[in-house]
Amino acid sequence: MTSQFPESVTILDDTMREGLQIESADIPVSEKLRLLDALGETGAKVISIGSFAHPKWTPQMACIDEIAEKFVPKPGITYTAIAFNKKGMERAEKYYPKINLRIRRVEAFVELCDSFARRNYNRTQKEQLDGMGGTIERAREAGEEYGAIAIGNPFGSNFEGPFSLEQRMELLTLMVDKWRDGGFEVNRCTLLDAMGWTNPRDVEETILAVKEKWPGITEFRCHLHNTRGSGIASYYEALRLGVREFDTSLGGMGGCPYCGNGRAAGHVPTEDFVNLCHELGIETGYNLDKLIEAAAIAEEVVGHPLWGHVSKSGARPTGDTLYPINMPFVESLEEAAHFRKGPSVYEGQLSPWKSGDALSR
Repeated sequence: MTSQFPESVTILDDTMREGLQIESADIPVSEKLRLLDALGETGAKVISIGSFAHPKWTPQMACIDEIAEKFVPKPGITYTAIAFNKKGMERAEKYYPKINLRIRRVEAFVELCDSFARRNYNRTQKEQLDGMGGTIERAREAGEEYGAIAIGNPFGSNFEGPFSLEQRMELLTLMVDKWRDGGFEVNRCTLLDAMGWTNPRDVEETILAVKEKWPGITEFRCHLHNTRGSGIASYYEALRLGVREFDTSLGGMGGCPYCGNGRAAGHVPTEDFVNLCHELGIETGYNLDKLIEAAAIAEEVVGHPLWGHVSKSGARPTGDTLYPINMPFVESLEEAAHFRKGPSVYEGQLSPWKSGDALSR
């Protein structure tokens, strides 16, 4: 299929929500506010501040009300959050319009992996499907013109093994039919892979199959964890097919306590994906230098290195940013940060040039 990269994409950085929810619950609110402020400088248009979840199951979000009260919104940014039930919605609504949950489409979400549905949501797949009636009514009340579907872990499961395209399409058909029975056509589909079973081939065949069967589905969103290192390759394939919405997090922070991989089930790093998009000529709205600084702050906040690449190496140098040819050895990550910290970080290293032979541009 001919590539048709979009001119621009929407990238939702999920650091404050899915990123921090797998990190230590002891991170001070002041540090979380520092990170949220740094994210606000990156060019992000929509930022999730976290989730209004039960502190027993997500103690990292026990401070969400304090964050909602204390953070200072930046102009031009919409701040939102996640709420998983009616009580969470009521908590979040107290902060409207500072926190705006109303920007989100009403979306029907069903897990292809019944085991994960039970572990993560304490509901069976059948219960999720049966609950679509309430979702459709909420869409009607919200004045939605179209339905939206999201399929969880569509490619495979750590507990049940791989899923076929036929299995994916069977579940999606059930969901589309329920929307149609409720009087809605569907125009949006989200692929949400929490367990990192994604690969470019499965992403391609799934998106193409959905487009062929339901030409009215023209909007796609990808939330694909990078558990096994293929996340950014899958995102590239999605870009090639014209997908315009993606979820990421600084440094690849994130993970899932219910899937068996913990922090290893992190995201595609925001800075790496933004760099890829810019290299492809796709507009993101983000300032890559500011993202790199935010990723460095994120490492300080969580207290350990993260998994991004561009934050450690910088973007490909060009023009005035090309490295001096007489640069001495660069070995450590601290020395590699010269692109943002200056030449002092490698001062005293061995030089590949003999004394008097140093070159200049």
